Amino acid sequence: MKTELVHPAELAIDHSSAETVLIRFSGAWRNDNQIPSVEDLDRQLPAGGIARIGFDSSAMTGWDSGFLVFLIELKQRFSGSQIEIDPSGLPDGVSSILAIASAVPEKTDSGGESPTDAFLVRVGKDTMAFFQTVMEMLAFIGDAVLALARVVAGKARFRTVDFVQLLRECGADALPIVSMISLLVGLILAFVGAIQLQMFGAQIYVANLVGVAMVRVLGAVMTGIIITGRTGASFAAQLGTMQVNEELDALETLGISPMDFLVLPRMLALTIMMPLLCLYADLMGVLGGLIVGVSMLDISLVEYYVQTKGAIGLTNLWIGLFHSVVFGVLVALSGCLRGLQCGRSASAVGEATTSAVVTGIVSIVVATALITVMCNIIGI
Repeated sequence: MKTELVHPAELAIDHSSAETVLIRFSGAWRNDNQIPSVEDLDRQLPAGGIARIGFDSSAMTGWDSGFLVFLIELKQRFSGSQIEIDPSGLPDGVSSILAIASAVPEKTDSGGESPTDAFLVRVGKDTMAFFQTVMEMLAFIGDAVLALARVVAGKARFRTVDFVQLLRECGADALPIVSMISLLVGLILAFVGAIQLQMFGAQIYVANLVGVAMVRVLGAVMTGIIITGRTGASFAAQLGTMQVNEELDALETLGISPMDFLVLPRMLALTIMMPLLCLYADLMGVLGGLIVGVSMLDISLVEYYVQTKGAIGLTNLWIGLFHSVVFGVLVALSGCLRGLQCGRSASAVGEATTSAVVTGIVSIVVATALITVMCNIIGI
């Protein structure tokens, strides 16, 4: 059996010309062979007076990615100088591969900040980015309002089958997770309240605590947070992927508004289904309180029902439903906005999804605070 003879990778410097250095390659420049480094080349180059570097690869017996890495490092070594690098003497195909590798732009930090920036420079950039984000959000909200007006006028263009599918995804598909979280929240709230109320012999008021808290605020808030992490993130990922695949550009080329065709049905579906999910979450939360009241506090089923019915009232119910409608709009807008703002890479889709969840949760908390203050001012 014959063994293939592998010639070692070597280079030689020819400085016969005044300002031109010719690098002669010989042997097999492969990863499984010992390849000279750029530092080895530096030690052989003359100290100065070089204007051009050429190559001679006629004595090479083979090459692979190791040779390409060497050439890239060589190019980077002289990138800041005035020395011209002539690739004409390289093997066939190497010049084309290097041109393709050089055509890929270097990835920059998405935040747009350099670690060497001064403190005031970073503050200025962050401030400008904040105001730019606010303006983009206001413009997006304005476009959404105009799209809603087109729906009322019967001029909006979206498919009914997509809208029905979104209703199912936003509503029925979310019931299992809403059931579990709302039931556990009701259980926790009743258990914590029972420990304190037992000290005064007022266990029956656990029904008031759980009923009012769930129906007025917590049912809507917990549902909004669940839908933000589930549906809002899904909206951002879907639209972000369409942005990466240039499907949004295709819609605009066809004269179809992405706001009407994609954003509007999602916003309407989530706004319609959120109050229904909120009512269901209220029911599951009250059921969780009922389990604690009956099993731990020796309250009968009828007593708990009567106490809860007397405590809730229609005012608390309508306030909770108003919360849910507002949350539905905010979650849909957050998810769609971040999806449309997505970049053109796979990592940008993940960033858009994360940003959608954060924006949605922050919006829910701020909206809850504002509605609570407004209700206090009104006196309800």
